[in-house]
Amino acid sequence: MSDADLSDTSSEVVLYIYDMSKGMAKAFSAMFLGKELPGIWHTSVIAYDREYFFGAAGIESCNTGGTTLGEPDQIYPLGKCQLPYSLFLEYLFSMGDSTFAPGTYNLFEHNCNNFSNELSLFLTGRPIPQEIIDLPQEVLNT
Repeated sequence: MSDADLSDTSSEVVLYIYDMSKGMAKAFSAMFLGKELPGIWHTSVIAYDREYFFGAAGIESCNTGGTTLGEPDQIYPLGKCQLPYSLFLEYLFSMGDSTFAPGTYNLFEHNCNNFSNELSLFLTGRPIPQEIIDLPQEVLNT
């Protein structure tokens, strides 16, 4: 659980961007795909002092920076959210029971980046960078 108190009414929101290929996509993608990819992105959203992400097990959270992926390759500020922490949790649990339930993960069509985008839109009204969202389709098009 977060260090946030249920009565907290605001939080800075940040996107953590990890390159799952650890630089290999940039180095070898042109050779294999005919196009250079900057990375294979996994994203998570930092809000209310926790890191939230989506995978095969559904929505998960950990202490900020506590994933097995180590330090993020990029940190992208998304803005400030002005919602009570309790409302945020209610929304997050509803996402976990429906759209982002365990077993709904699909690498190309329904992944961590889709989750991060939807959560960012809810919290700040701002999307994550479009090139991150578009990457799976870009790979499929090659």
